[in-house]
Amino acid sequence: MIVQTTVMIRSNIGLFNRIFRTLCLLLVVGILCICPVVKVHATATENGTGDSNLTGSTDERTNINAPGSSDSGDDLKELNIANTVTVTYDNGNGTVNGALRILITLTLIGLAPILIICLTSFTRIIIVLHFTRQALNTQSAPPNQVILGLALFLTFFIMSPTIARIRTEAIEPFDRGQIEQQEAFSLAMDPIREFMYPQTQTKDVRLFMEISGAEWDGDLASIPNAVLIPSFMLSELRTAFIIGFMIYIPFIIIDMVVASVLMSMGMMMLPPTTISMPFKILLFVLADGWNLVIGNLVRTFY
Repeated sequence: MIVQTTVMIRSNIGLFNRIFRTLCLLLVVGILCICPVVKVHATATENGTGDSNLTGSTDERTNINAPGSSDSGDDLKELNIANTVTVTYDNGNGTVNGALRILITLTLIGLAPILIICLTSFTRIIIVLHFTRQALNTQSAPPNQVILGLALFLTFFIMSPTIARIRTEAIEPFDRGQIEQQEAFSLAMDPIREFMYPQTQTKDVRLFMEISGAEWDGDLASIPNAVLIPSFMLSELRTAFIIGFMIYIPFIIIDMVVASVLMSMGMMMLPPTTISMPFKILLFVLADGWNLVIGNLVRTFY
């Protein structure tokens, strides 16, 4: 009996809740039907009628015409003047507009890492410095930030003549309006190509020329940038690994000598690298290793 009473009470409560929600819904619909339609505008038009839904005055607002009212391409361009970017030259004298300078600067900042890695001496330098640290077995000394900063400044030092030529032959004439954009790009690439070509091995150029199906007469002018850049990077990787192998040789000899001494003394459980690392650092310091490594590394580009 108690169970039946409980079930009846729950069913009555559920029915009451459904009826209450239905009444609330009907009340809201009735209020919406009774309320009048009110038009709201941000500002009135120039004549004060308030019929337009465009904000601001005709001279200041961003919409010249109402959306969808354009009949031609010229009208469509004037639909939203705030959403268009206009690049102008000062009376045709070639001076780049300030907005265009900002756009070019931001683009170069985004492309700077790729350009530094692919078109400069940065790849060879950073790999050789990494091999030097690995040969010393000092794990994180010098840290990555120091190696990266040193590689960047060495790259700037090596590329300074090339950068100066680019500024003199391409950037300054373009700013003065003496050359067009396409000619400025070509003149800017010429010093970079002349830097990359002596560092690129012939077999790497022939490899990519054969893959692309093009003929090469052995001249720099006949090598497109799409072939010269990967050929240069492949040659840089090969050269960097060769230099790294040469750096490893004296340190491997120290490891072998220390390992032989430890085995002869019966100290099998002592890692040889633990004993050899101080001797490596001592040899590197006595031989003025950083001067030798960095000096000869920079000379490989001259």
